[in-house]
Amino acid sequence: MSFLITVPASTANLGSGFDALGMALGLYDEVEVRAADGLSIDVSGAGADAVPRDESHLVVRAVRAAGYTGGLGLTCRNSIPHARGLGSSAAAIVAGVAAGYALLGRELDTDALQIAAQFEGHADNAAASLFGGVVIAWSEGERFRAVRKDPHPDVRPTVLIPAQESSTKTTRGLLPAEVPHADAAFAAGRAALAVHALTTDPSLLLAATEDRLHQQYREPAWPDTVRVINDLRKLGVPAAVSGAGPTALVLGSVPPEVDVQGFDVRRLEVDTSGVRVRPLD
Repeated sequence: MSFLITVPASTANLGSGFDALGMALGLYDEVEVRAADGLSIDVSGAGADAVPRDESHLVVRAVRAAGYTGGLGLTCRNSIPHARGLGSSAAAIVAGVAAGYALLGRELDTDALQIAAQFEGHADNAAASLFGGVVIAWSEGERFRAVRKDPHPDVRPTVLIPAQESSTKTTRGLLPAEVPHADAAFAAGRAALAVHALTTDPSLLLAATEDRLHQQYREPAWPDTVRVINDLRKLGVPAAVSGAGPTALVLGSVPPEVDVQGFDVRRLEVDTSGVRVRPLD
């Protein structure tokens, strides 16, 4: 009994939609999972030298959270850069949840998001990797919820990935406990506009991705990212920090006059399928 799990990267926040908006990206990790005696883990690609090979491996933890307790063999081929704001942790968690369900002979259901989102305490990245497309995520008490929307076909992301890594825990520590009421009201309007712009009218993406909730406070963690985002926005190109950074998300093409030295520039599609499970036996 073995399966191939393919899971997309994700970008979150999309400007002022902090912990609420996400989008799946056409950059994928693959996990081959099989029932086995004991536990074996083989990892190649991004993060291969840093991740554990025991029960603390994030995919294994997610498999267990999904309810599968038996022996496990994993082969992980990682393409999503780690600690860059592209949802690598959420992708690993979603892959593990999907693998656990598959090994138990279950179809993914509404509880899958709950299991995955509990790991990070918010559902934006996990929902994007699980469902694909554009997602709106929220919580009701201890229950995580999300709805999926189809992206407009003209939404074409480019990501600018620096060599620098960034910790979500560290960058969250830079955020103030309170923000001015005017900034909160601004963010609510921009987050609502972002849903419309991403799904219906991309001409509004420049305004929709403007942020006052988190980027200004986190700038000390990745000044080069904020510099290139500001340069892009001055030219009318929608850009924002991807998740907790330091990757910059550009919703369009990067003009040649913008200095992107030190960034790995990748033009991606929006993934519209989410996690995929294919039997190998």
